[in-house]
This record gives sequence, C-alpha cells and structure tokens, in this order.
Amino acid sequence: MAFKNPTFQDRAAQAADARAKALEQLRAKPQADEATIAARKEAADKRQAALAEKSAARKAALQAKADAAAEARAAAAEAAAAAAAKAAKPVLTEAEKKAARDARYAARKARR
Repeated sequence: MAFKNPTFQDRAAQAADARAKALEQLRAKPQADEATIAARKEAADKRQAALAEKSAARKAALQAKADAAAEARAAAAEAAAAAAAKAAKPVLTEAEKKAARDARYAARKARR
C-alpha cells in the first residue's frame, strides 16, 4: 500500500474491512426487550394522538374563520343590495310618467 497513492486493491480491501466491521457491530448490538418496544410504541401512539388533536383543532379554527368570513361577505352583499335597492329610482307607471310630462309642459307654458 503506497502512502499517497493507494491502489484500487488497497481501497477495495479497506471498503471490505469497513463493511465487515459495521456488520460485526450490528450483530453485537443487543436486541431490544419487549418492555422497551412497548414503551416506544406507546410513546409513538401518544405523539400521533397529540398530532391528530392539534390538526383537528387547527382545522376547526380555520373552518370557524372561513365561516366568519363567509358571514361577513353575505352581510356585506346584503347591505350592498339594500343600499342599491334604496338608491334605485322607483319604476314609474305609464300614468305617473304622463302626469310628470304634463306637469313639465304646464310649467313651460306658465313661464311664457
């Protein structure tokens, strides 16, 4: 093995040794007992339940906000419609139109 320039065989041997060492460490690792596994599962279930509760609360808050906005839009639309109806000129009947026309005509004749 050269110091500065390891050959391909040197690098392949180092990689194989590293894989073997990692495999031995994995085999030497003690197995988890049933109590530890159960405790981890319970903790994971608690985290999942808390996450679901938080998500449900967030969705409820967003829904309430959306409902309030929809109510505000509906109230604004209703107010706008009421204002438009109030501001709109009343529709005159033919008799009312004729009476107004005759009044203007009479006013013109009276000015002369």
